[in-house]
Amino acid sequence: MPRTARIQRKTNETDIDLQLNLDGSGQAQIDTGVGFFDHMLTLLAKHGALDLTVKAVGDLHVDQHHTVEDVGICFGQALKQALGDKAGIRRYGHFTLPMEETLATVALDLSGRYYLVFEAAFPTPKIGDFDSELVEDFWQAMAANCLCNLHVLVHHSRNSHHIGEAIFKATARALRMAVEPDPRMPGVPSSKGTLTS
Repeated sequence: MPRTARIQRKTNETDIDLQLNLDGSGQAQIDTGVGFFDHMLTLLAKHGALDLTVKAVGDLHVDQHHTVEDVGICFGQALKQALGDKAGIRRYGHFTLPMEETLATVALDLSGRYYLVFEAAFPTPKIGDFDSELVEDFWQAMAANCLCNLHVLVHHSRNSHHIGEAIFKATARALRMAVEPDPRMPGVPSSKGTLTS
C-alpha cells in the first residue's frame, strides 16, 4: 500500500498544494517563493528519502510567516495521513548531525500526541532575507499537525545558515528512521494498541 498524501490548503493568506511519498528517493519539486525555505525543504526531502512536491503562493508582501507556517501545517497533515494507523513502523527516530561548526540532535516519537522542545539560538535575526525564528515556527506547525513529539537541540554553533540546515537535515534523518518498516514488529508499536491519539 503506497504511503502517500496530498494536502491542499487555501486561505486568505496562502494557497498550498503539497504532495508527499514516504517511500520515495529524495526527489523534491519546491516552489514557495522563499529561497532559503525552498533550500531547506529540498534538504528535508533528500535526507528523509521522501518525495516532496510543494507549490505555495503566499502573502509575501506582508512577510514570510504565513507561507512557512502553513507549509508546516500541510507537511504535518500529510505525514499523519500517509502514516495511517502507523502499523509496522519503528515509531521513534533520532539523529545527531554535524554541519561544520554546528552540532544538532533531533529525537522524535510518532506518538499521536503533540509536544515540541526547541532549543536552538540563532546568532542573527535573518538568514539572507529569511527570518531565523521561522525555523522553529515551521517545526512547531509540523509537530502540532502530525501529532508527534519533536525535540530539537543545537549543542553548539556559530552560523545561522548552518543552524537551520543542521536542524532540517537532522530532523529529516530522524523522521526517515521513525517511518521505516520494522520487520520485527508488524503491528502498531504501542502497548496501548493505538498511536492515533
